[in-house]
Amino acid sequence: MQTKIFDSEYKLLELLWPREPVSAKTLSLVAAQEIGWNKNTTYTILKKLVEKGYVRRDEPGFLCTSLVSRDEVRRTEAKGLIDRLFGGSRKLLFSALLEDETLTPEEIDQLRQMIDGR
Repeated sequence: MQTKIFDSEYKLLELLWPREPVSAKTLSLVAAQEIGWNKNTTYTILKKLVEKGYVRRDEPGFLCTSLVSRDEVRRTEAKGLIDRLFGGSRKLLFSALLEDETLTPEEIDQLRQMIDGR
């Protein structure tokens, strides 16, 4: 996965993943109901995802299947965020999280356990 996924593309993938394979028509109806998009918006974003190689379109019925997993997207986007905002330093990201006063003691313990488990 090389190309950045824009927020609108990610929203559509979030609708696609639990339903796949799903027809573009059904996806457009779900997007209209859940996001308020019209059919043209959904089809345009879907076309971009196909062009980027993140979604496969099969005939008949324009059935859509993702070619990237939610975890792949999350890892790639997280790496991009770390590179862009923290100069590639996971330590600086973690430090920023720890400075966040909204972390509960339970969340801090969970983060500690995740580190200890590596």
